[in-house]
Amino acid sequence: MKIDDKEEVLTVEKATYPYPPLWSFDGNLLLYQKEVEELVNEHKQTSNQLWVYDMKTKKHSKIFYDGRNPKWSPTENIVAFSDGGVLNVSDFKKFYNIALGVNDYEWQPDGKGFIASSSASLRPDGWTNPVLYTISIANGYQNIGNLTKNATEFFVIPKEVVKDDVKVPSINAESFAYSSDKQWISFFVTPTASWAMDSDMLCVISVDGKEFEVLDEVIWAFTPKWAYSENLLGYIAGGGRIVFGFKNKNLKVTEISTYHSINLTPKNYAEMDFSWVNDSSLIVSRVKESEWSNDAEKRPKASLYFLTLAGQKQLKITTPPKNKGDYKPEYLPSIDKITWLRKSDFVSAKGDLWVADIDGGNANLWIRDIGLYTFSPSE
Repeated sequence: MKIDDKEEVLTVEKATYPYPPLWSFDGNLLLYQKEVEELVNEHKQTSNQLWVYDMKTKKHSKIFYDGRNPKWSPTENIVAFSDGGVLNVSDFKKFYNIALGVNDYEWQPDGKGFIASSSASLRPDGWTNPVLYTISIANGYQNIGNLTKNATEFFVIPKEVVKDDVKVPSINAESFAYSSDKQWISFFVTPTASWAMDSDMLCVISVDGKEFEVLDEVIWAFTPKWAYSENLLGYIAGGGRIVFGFKNKNLKVTEISTYHSINLTPKNYAEMDFSWVNDSSLIVSRVKESEWSNDAEKRPKASLYFLTLAGQKQLKITTPPKNKGDYKPEYLPSIDKITWLRKSDFVSAKGDLWVADIDGGNANLWIRDIGLYTFSPSE
């Protein structure tokens, strides 16, 4: 952990930490996932342990021996996670089963339940539909005796979702995110695993389930992001994984529910990531369009650009060295700064963390040679 210029080592034993750590809503607790190899019946098995670090007591607590997809409650210090399709909630003393057959989920903004999906199943006559559910824990998560009683069918996703001339079979629904006014939910509809690397559909649905819309073809490697206080959804549109070329990756912003979209990417460029600065401006990581090369030095290197929606002003704000690129921009509202990773290549696991003003001024190297990271909600 680094606060200003002071660094502190939190874990003593070296291990594989496959996902970014997750801060609780109040910034007092930090959840991290540790990959551990164990011998089970003389066979090596890999488990994904869930741990919580308490910032005040400096103590580490293992909350589950092999959990997946953990998410903090938005209103209290409890954690949801999945294990073999079972959705659970932990209060760090015990864990409680909440629902069965869950593929992906997200906490509802009030912390009193979840939006969740079940995957389509393959049967002799074809695939079934993926289904969205709401799951309530309004009466408490500790005493749920019937794991199906609190689940309510919310929306049945069509067996195939279509946008223009692209069709994707609906197998899974994933990566749910609520709009700032909590009235809309964005999510991906994805096909089978290998296909999903190249073509998914970004969709939105109203919280009453009455309005469902397919927005665009995307790939799951790029996360859509809602604006801070307007119903504007930013996303990088275009199918095809990056190893097929640095192309067909356009930053779009769509207003919900008029579904009016604007494309902010100029011709002959492709976007690698972005961050909202406010409801009318963004920072993007951008490269010149290029074919993929197995030689990392020949791949295009990204620079950061500042964009505005009104007038579509576009200003290049970083110029990295020839052998480096600037990726993963993130705006920190509390200090009015942008951060990014400067690294050798888009696919590189590690880089140097930089911080600067939103116009790129006063740029400084903050942390050298880091991989997965996250900022405290107070930063």
